[in-house]
Amino acid sequence: MAELRSYRMFIDGLWCDAEGGARLESLNPATEEAWCRFPAATGNDVDRAVAAAHRAMSAGPWATMSATARGKLLRRLGDLVAENADLLAETETTDTGKLIRETRSQIRYVADYFHYFGGAADKLEGATLPIDKSDMFVMTVREPIGVVAAIVPWNSQLMLAAVKIGPALAAGNSIVLKASEHGPAPLLELARLCEEAGFPPGSINVVTGLGDPCGARLTRHPLVARIAFTGGPGTARHVVRNSAENFAAVTLELGGKSPIIVFDDADIESAVNGIVAGNFGATGQSCVAGSRVLIQAGIFDAILARVAERARRIEIGDPLDQGSEMGPLATRAQRDHIESVLARSLAAGASLVAGGKRPAQYPRGWYFEPTILDCPHSDIPAGREELFGPVLSAFRFADEAEAVALANASEFGLAAGIFTRDGARGLRLMHQIRAGIVWINTYRAVSPMAPFGGFRQSGVGREAGIESLLDYSRTKTVWINTGTAPMGDPFTMR
Repeated sequence: MAELRSYRMFIDGLWCDAEGGARLESLNPATEEAWCRFPAATGNDVDRAVAAAHRAMSAGPWATMSATARGKLLRRLGDLVAENADLLAETETTDTGKLIRETRSQIRYVADYFHYFGGAADKLEGATLPIDKSDMFVMTVREPIGVVAAIVPWNSQLMLAAVKIGPALAAGNSIVLKASEHGPAPLLELARLCEEAGFPPGSINVVTGLGDPCGARLTRHPLVARIAFTGGPGTARHVVRNSAENFAAVTLELGGKSPIIVFDDADIESAVNGIVAGNFGATGQSCVAGSRVLIQAGIFDAILARVAERARRIEIGDPLDQGSEMGPLATRAQRDHIESVLARSLAAGASLVAGGKRPAQYPRGWYFEPTILDCPHSDIPAGREELFGPVLSAFRFADEAEAVALANASEFGLAAGIFTRDGARGLRLMHQIRAGIVWINTYRAVSPMAPFGGFRQSGVGREAGIESLLDYSRTKTVWINTGTAPMGDPFTMR
């Protein structure tokens, strides 16, 4: 057995172990074997990281650095991410089972996020106000909020970290990033690049460990001013409760059960590719997975047959193999959950069209076949619960009104896809569907410039785009008396 790679945390510009030296192991999802070790942070370790971030905000080079200088550091980080994309991709693939072809492509795009926020760092502007008092000059300035606590899950972690690190640092905040215990290695490699880029001590800190005590201590820490969390609604409720201790501003990017709606006038090839991308891309381990596929009744059988035929041809394999089209799930618990929900769904009346089991050729690794369910009614567990795996539930609809009703019949509201050649219909439904992202005749497209986030149980707040940069700053109003007379007696009314 190969020697395990060993990682350390990054706190206050230094690499360190956890208090007491406790460590955890990360398992390779393709082999089920440990491949690296990392520190199991204690509450005191989190306190050290937050204190370092707070010092960086209060004194030292980060506190006095110009917005332009901060932007240059972020752009340098983007360059380093691009230069080290292969190493980062291999690390993320080994740690989480995400396909190497996906990680390589995505990480090169992560560099664009740092370039984007680096360019935006010195574009935050205040305003002068046409105030209703002739002897007053009033202006607003935008300032950083303070220490940011960022919690990132294991799926697409470098991308999900970039949409937090980028705007937080561009606006002048410091950040403590808590990596997932199910795959922290890529974020520790990113910390190495942050050090190389020249970020001052304390401006960026990366801690590793379990949700309790690590994440719990971080989100209720009295010096934390803002929390950016990506994960599930259950954990998010704990985060919100913890924020009552420090009144931190909170952004929550949570799960989804997103609908893909296919009308009978849609381009069939485009619709099929959208369904496949939305469900089997990233092995379905995407918060925007379009796992509720709504197909107009007249083309239901034809579309589902096309999708099933493509699903059966998907090359399942080693995620480090460039030829593989789908890798393993990231954790054993995920696979167990999917199998449980599938059993309940079949008992509730769903029919299995494709997949539904572990592939026989991979007795080791947390693999699961691309799976399609034909659902006769909406009360099917797989059509309601987020599975975070390669499982789609297909439903029929008769007309536009029923499509909208089915699309909105979910506690989630992250994303939606609409496939139709009728442009007016696309615009109508865009307004009627309750989701934070709507794709029309495409799916899973993202950009540094486009806000990302959902409604209802899918969270609050937005990541990426200028809107997120504003969310990491706050407005200060400044009043200046320009008159020559002394300030008036407060007890003399004029």
